[in-house]
Amino acid sequence: MKKQLVIMLFVVIPLFTQAQNALPELKVKSLEGKDVSIKDFLSEDKAIVISFWATWCKPCVNELTEIADVYDEWTEELDFVFLAISVDDTRSTAKVKSMVNGKEWPYTILLDQNQELKRALNVSTIPHTFIINKKGEIVFQHQGYTPGNEWEVYDELTKLK
Repeated sequence: MKKQLVIMLFVVIPLFTQAQNALPELKVKSLEGKDVSIKDFLSEDKAIVISFWATWCKPCVNELTEIADVYDEWTEELDFVFLAISVDDTRSTAKVKSMVNGKEWPYTILLDQNQELKRALNVSTIPHTFIINKKGEIVFQHQGYTPGNEWEVYDELTKLK
């Protein structure tokens, strides 16, 4: 009996602790309040970059601002979709809209107000950035931000050309 229990633990526990490796089928909100399926952004010819952020997270804002500075150059060379997904709650939505308008970020901004997508992707700290390939598989992720991390994202995107 003990042997069976030990074997079961080695088989079952990894199933629950594995990181998500594919884009889940969940809905988030647009800035206009419309439900949007994350999988709607999947494309046969484009990778997806997802950056989880919040208005109160200074490293998040710094990362998105730095990427905005090179975004036009990147999109000339690479074909990808960039989704900046705010995890601010429903009370902070107005702050998200005003910050995005003030920063003039060129990305698609989405709201994960109930943090369902964040939980589904096992995001524990923000900023947390993912790259999803054309098949919907997560091929890269990193947490936190220090100046220069944006080039790591760029390098990973170039591998998917």
